[in-house]
Amino acid sequence: MSFFNKIFGSDEPQNSSISFWNKIESEEDLEKAVEKSFEKKIVIFKHSTRCHISKMVLKNFENEVANSDKDVVYYFLDLIAHRPISNKIAEDFGVTHQSPQLIVLENGKAVKDASHQSISVNLI
Repeated sequence: MSFFNKIFGSDEPQNSSISFWNKIESEEDLEKAVEKSFEKKIVIFKHSTRCHISKMVLKNFENEVANSDKDVVYYFLDLIAHRPISNKIAEDFGVTHQSPQLIVLENGKAVKDASHQSISVNLI
C-alpha cells in the first residue's frame, strides 16, 4: 500500500474484519436483514472504501460497538462494490443516500439514520 493510500484510503475494496459484522453483498442478503428486523433491531453501516472520512467513522463506530452491550444485529455494506444495493436501500427505506451512513431498521422500516460524524452507537 502506498503512502498516500495509507493516509487517504484506497480504491481497493476493504471489508471490515471485525467479527460482529454481517455482510450485505446481494439483494438476498438485504432481504434477510430486513426479515431479521422483525425479530431484532438491525443496523446497516454503508461504507465507502474510497473515502478517508468513511474509514475514520467506521473505525470509531467499531470501537463504540466493541464497548457496547446493545442487543442488535450489525450489517456492513461496501457501497462502492455494491452500489445498486446501496441505491435500493435508499429507495426502499426513503432514506437519502449518504456515505458513510448508519440506518437502523425495526419491523422492516427505517426508524433512524445518521451520516458522517453523527454516526454513533447512541443512535441505536
